[in-house]
Amino acid sequence: MDFLTLIQILDSTVRLATPLLLACLAGLFSERAGVFDIGLEAKMLAAAFFSAAVAAITGDVWLGLLAGIVSSLIFALIHGIASITFRGDQLISGVALNFLASGMTVLIARDWFNEGGRTPALDGAARFQNITLPFADSVAGVPVLGPIYSELISGHTILVYVALLMVPLTWYILYRTRFGLRLRAVGENPGAVDTAGISVVRLRYAAVLIAGVLCGLAGAYLATGLAAGFTQNMTAGRGYIALAALIFAKWRPWYALGATMLFGLLDAIGNRYQSLELLGVPIPTQFMQALPYILTVVILAGFVGKAVPPRAGGEAYVKER
Repeated sequence: MDFLTLIQILDSTVRLATPLLLACLAGLFSERAGVFDIGLEAKMLAAAFFSAAVAAITGDVWLGLLAGIVSSLIFALIHGIASITFRGDQLISGVALNFLASGMTVLIARDWFNEGGRTPALDGAARFQNITLPFADSVAGVPVLGPIYSELISGHTILVYVALLMVPLTWYILYRTRFGLRLRAVGENPGAVDTAGISVVRLRYAAVLIAGVLCGLAGAYLATGLAAGFTQNMTAGRGYIALAALIFAKWRPWYALGATMLFGLLDAIGNRYQSLELLGVPIPTQFMQALPYILTVVILAGFVGKAVPPRAGGEAYVKER
């Protein structure tokens, strides 16, 4: 493998890891506040459809992005009402939303566009274009540093850079602000937060809605940045992979970046190398494509017991009288 090939694989890694990173950070906010969110997949799928649909109808990708975020927020609000207000089972609520989004997006797509559950192909102003950073073309010929800047750092859509900036921003919010301190406290000991006169319900709703915004960005990126339109179930389990990455990252922002990049790397390798040989034994194409999902199972089987989630995670809070 030459250096340019390595850069191209890493470039694909960043692109493929972006929706995982946004969804992982969404789950981090929600679960740090004590609300487990299996419905990351649902919010991403709804955002992917409505962003692509509105972009296809209006020809404006920014309106599509807004529609994707709004649809994700609606799903997040439903999850919040079910699990926070009515104190329902958080896991069942998330699974129900996943089923709802999976069926709803296909039915609406068939009714609106009559193209077998997909939206029309997006082009031009209807999808996000790659951004060439300053001096990327002029330094492309410089050994080592040139390809890194021009191929790996430059040439992504704006949502890729937003996702990367969200990592330090999430760290700052959670660990350097009063809101973040209270949010983490709600996930560990909501009773103590309530005793201090701070609304547990309000903080948990805030966390769930922040997760909705991030999932909206992730879904919109899938349909209008990474791809050129919506296809049936295009999230392909990325919400579950993001949850596995969150466990692997032990609910920490910087670790989440590394975990999602690992999943993105396996995905990039599986897409680029449809067949490989290991010690003279050919590896099937299906195995290469399944690498991210295999790692998900390995992480869930091997790390769930070692990673300690927020102590009040998954538990509905009942205010003492």
